[in-house]
Amino acid sequence: MTVRQPRYSKEEFAQRGHALYESNIRSIVEEGNLGKIVAIDIETGAFEVADESLVAAKKLLGRVPDAQIFGIRIGHLAVHRFGLRVPGVAE
Repeated sequence: MTVRQPRYSKEEFAQRGHALYESNIRSIVEEGNLGKIVAIDIETGAFEVADESLVAAKKLLGRVPDAQIFGIRIGHLAVHRFGLRVPGVAE
């Protein structure tokens, strides 16, 4: 099994992922997929949508074996939430 190494700083990785999502992907995937995960290759812009992070990533790796994968939950600020949920506060 090949171990993929990151090729970008954490900051550049996140910036590229968010930029691709906002400019190219969001309008395609948002309707009808709220809460699903988008796995995005930050180098090619290829992406996959699934109910779970691992499923989306594996689907993407099937198409782009050396993908640098950025994940985002459709309609949310982050893929996962840590800590307690506060009623009345947007996620």
